[in-house]
Amino acid sequence: MNNKAQGVIKRYNEIVEELSKPDIVSDQKRFKELSKEQSQLQDVVKTALEVERLEKGIQDAKEMLTSECKDMRELAVSELEALTTSLDESSNRLNRLLIPKDPRDEKSVIMEIRAAAGGEESALFGAELFRMYTMYADRRGWKLDVINSHGTDIGGFKEVIFSIEGKDVFRFMKYESGVHRVQRVPETEASGRIHTSTVTVAVMEEAEEVDVDIKPDDLRIDVYRSSGNGGQCVQTTDSAVRINHLPTGIIITCQDERSQVQNKEKAMKVLRARLFEMEEEKRDKEHANARRVQVGTGDRAEKIRTYNFPQTRVTDHRIGCTVYRLPEMMLGDLDLIINPLIEAEEQAKLDQLAKSM
Repeated sequence: MNNKAQGVIKRYNEIVEELSKPDIVSDQKRFKELSKEQSQLQDVVKTALEVERLEKGIQDAKEMLTSECKDMRELAVSELEALTTSLDESSNRLNRLLIPKDPRDEKSVIMEIRAAAGGEESALFGAELFRMYTMYADRRGWKLDVINSHGTDIGGFKEVIFSIEGKDVFRFMKYESGVHRVQRVPETEASGRIHTSTVTVAVMEEAEEVDVDIKPDDLRIDVYRSSGNGGQCVQTTDSAVRINHLPTGIIITCQDERSQVQNKEKAMKVLRARLFEMEEEKRDKEHANARRVQVGTGDRAEKIRTYNFPQTRVTDHRIGCTVYRLPEMMLGDLDLIINPLIEAEEQAKLDQLAKSM
């Protein structure tokens, strides 16, 4: 067993001892923090102890090989084979559990889908991506909430901004940032030619108020009446909100709710996420090595995926993964491509971990 695993076991035992103390039991905040840490370490400890048991079993079996009894030697050979296979599996699992977790993985997200090259076809595909994410969120039991949208007359989206809340949302959705390319015959194409269009997707971790310092004097807030497709008025009151963050020039609008207060809350949620993302990008540049093991950079300009409808093919360019199950994926089975992305990033981190040991 490696030193890191031994350190985790030591820490786990310390937590167990701490949790038995009366002063910790009476301190609900501290008790909750330690209980959460204990829960996070349980799988590592369980697997590490299994590795330790298997290593001891292998040592015992090797000693049996020197026995004068033929039956004992044959039994030892059989046990060695089984124990070695189990040890390899458990060691691999332990190594993956020991990979440092991204603290952002547990967070909810703000996502933005924007039509790019391809005009109306791009907007239509943006709407299909939004439906795919909606169905994926439903599969995972997450809550999806539209913050703002600009639709087209034939059902597309020039832009749609939404939040997804739930368990480990960022862990799965962080791979979606970038340029998504679609190749197909558009509904708007009469000649039957295949067109290539693009849509950009941004994924930002949802920031709390304590994460970002926004001064009231830095904001200019305007209210106006909501409008629908084509600019027609759909509200009789000034419920829509536009927030201009003066230091950065970021402008956020929200008009999907009937209440001005709700629209303002949603707009502020997006603004916090944007400002927090800007700070994260600065830190990422300062810690470039940490980015090298990530699958993709999260850059909105990076072409990450191609959806080829005639061939029912989806290709993720970051890991060279191709899946010929496009219809299922568009109906929300996004794990078809996300699981290989998670595995590729974990393997990259394992390789880096092995080099540092």
